[in-house]
Amino acid sequence: MKKLDKARKSILRKSAPVKGAAVSGYDFSKPFDMKRFLESYGSTGFQATHLGDAIEVAKLMRRDKVTVFLGYTSNMVSSGLREPISYLAKNKLVDVIVTTAGGIEEDIIKCLKPFILGSFRLDGRELRRKGINRIGNILVPNDRYVAFEGFMKKFLKGLYDLQMKSGKAITPSEFARELGRTVDDESSILYWAYKNNIPVICPALTDGSMGDMIFFFKHEHPDFRIEITGDMMLINNLAMDARETGAIILGGALPKHHILNANMMREGLKYAVYIDSGVEDDGSLSGALPEEALSWGKISPGGRHARVWGDATIIFPLLVAGAFSDL
Repeated sequence: MKKLDKARKSILRKSAPVKGAAVSGYDFSKPFDMKRFLESYGSTGFQATHLGDAIEVAKLMRRDKVTVFLGYTSNMVSSGLREPISYLAKNKLVDVIVTTAGGIEEDIIKCLKPFILGSFRLDGRELRRKGINRIGNILVPNDRYVAFEGFMKKFLKGLYDLQMKSGKAITPSEFARELGRTVDDESSILYWAYKNNIPVICPALTDGSMGDMIFFFKHEHPDFRIEITGDMMLINNLAMDARETGAIILGGALPKHHILNANMMREGLKYAVYIDSGVEDDGSLSGALPEEALSWGKISPGGRHARVWGDATIIFPLLVAGAFSDL
């Protein structure tokens, strides 16, 4: 019996009092209510609770009218997240956009021809033979890039002519602004950024099909120039001059670091939301948690932050619905 008593004591150890909300999910037995459904994420547990926290942090950004930096990698625009991002730009719900070359060029390509749903398991050799490129389970036939090249030839020539008249090299944000003005398509992120004077900053403008187009164009016009340090001044000054700042960052890599680095100039973001599927174990910035950013002064010690681990194509639309729509 002594052994049983010892085992029982070990298993049924007395617990200390615990304060906090009860774990509960959405009650589908009642009439569906989207607002309550999204609120239920906060008490569901695991990453759902992190999403609930992220929605609350994003709401605080809106309440306090902070300068909101939105960062995203190109695959977000490859997917249907282009539409929620365009919605934010159209309704002036973000103030600064930071993205990669693909985040700009794919927005324009989709104005010309759509991307097509496919499968992660398609044969890459067969796709290559057919001239079809694959981004995850999204297909981009080469004719999309042919159409893009036709668009970019005219666009680059127009930029070049402007540059020759002004004698001034264009910055990537000016490049993106002119794209938004030229495309004149209400489905476009760049169009709404142009209309609402939202700077779109892309330090790695040449890392993609746009870089290929610029490469070919520069062979014919070697004096064509793009100057990136102007945008370094722009983003740092936007961060330093803001009353308070917040950031929503989808994925990692360059957009994440560029936003965080700019906000080091002011002792960090007041609010930050990360949505990504990275891991911190390899020491990469892409997987780094908000707690690491605190150590650099990229997020303010007195601020609020949330990180949701998972696929942004699932999480981000829920965040937009919960914090940026009129539910």
